[in-house]
Amino acid sequence: MKNTDKKRVLREMLFARRFEERCYEAYVERNIGGFLHLYPGEEACAFGVLEAAQPGHDYVITSYRDHVHAIKAGSDPRHIMAELFARETGVSKGRGGSMHIFDVAHRFMGGYALVGGPFPLAAGIAKGIQMQGGNEICICFLGDAANNQGTFHESLNMAALWNLPVLYVCENNLYGIGTRIDRSTAVLDQYQRVSAYNIPSAQEDGQDFDLVHKAATKAVEHVRSGKGPYFLELMTYRYRGHSMSDSNAYRAKKEERMWSGRDPVIMLRDRLIDAGVLTLDEYTDMDTAVLDEIEDEVIRFATESPEPKVADVEKYVLAENDPWVRGGVQ
Repeated sequence: MKNTDKKRVLREMLFARRFEERCYEAYVERNIGGFLHLYPGEEACAFGVLEAAQPGHDYVITSYRDHVHAIKAGSDPRHIMAELFARETGVSKGRGGSMHIFDVAHRFMGGYALVGGPFPLAAGIAKGIQMQGGNEICICFLGDAANNQGTFHESLNMAALWNLPVLYVCENNLYGIGTRIDRSTAVLDQYQRVSAYNIPSAQEDGQDFDLVHKAATKAVEHVRSGKGPYFLELMTYRYRGHSMSDSNAYRAKKEERMWSGRDPVIMLRDRLIDAGVLTLDEYTDMDTAVLDEIEDEVIRFATESPEPKVADVEKYVLAENDPWVRGGVQ
């Protein structure tokens, strides 16, 4: 990848970081309700993988930590923020909230609150691609704790058996809510677990954009060429607790300091400065522009958007299509 492209990616990653931080503030301001799971610290995972794929063409599915994946897939950040604000202009019409971002127009097939739920859905999407003879792939992002669900093993077995075009990406941030991986999982290296299904796999540093992109390029090429599923484990770290209700008291400060010293945004920034394609002043200006864009465009749009009408409370509910509910069947 050219340094000019990396400079663009840096701005996108910085935008994602500031977007998530502004979500934190909006939650404290009580403009966002319900659950909120933030992504700071893990940006190189989403951007490294999706830069190697074709966002908007390939299908993407993930768990409830989903805002950044949706943005990189092509969703308008204004409509994502409006969804978090429970406004009618949100990507899910204000009905889904943080954990249920969905944008079929950009082939972002949703964030899901069920741990491990996207595994079989990704296999189903990949099976649909295969049956239609398309060259798309399905990329499924999930955390390490999801791998202990039965759906993990059932889905990967079927994906291998049917040679499905699906890339499973494990964002291993070492914790399932407040439980460290070594207290819940017998095999710590998640990429080794898929050997039981003859699925090729790899583990990479999830904080380093360049390394993620290189590993993801290999993985995407494998899947798109018709060779079947691939499993990529990215070692990363979330800089905030599991959700806004998480006090984060279970993590050692020494561990947090170590990972904060490997910030994916700062690592890419410093690499570009060393390469002579970016200066610190340019980065500062970039950051200021990003903050202004989020405040002047994203937050303003969400704030000024209308709330759903009370009269539409039953709209988009599956039962409205049931003739028994409508009284059409005796």
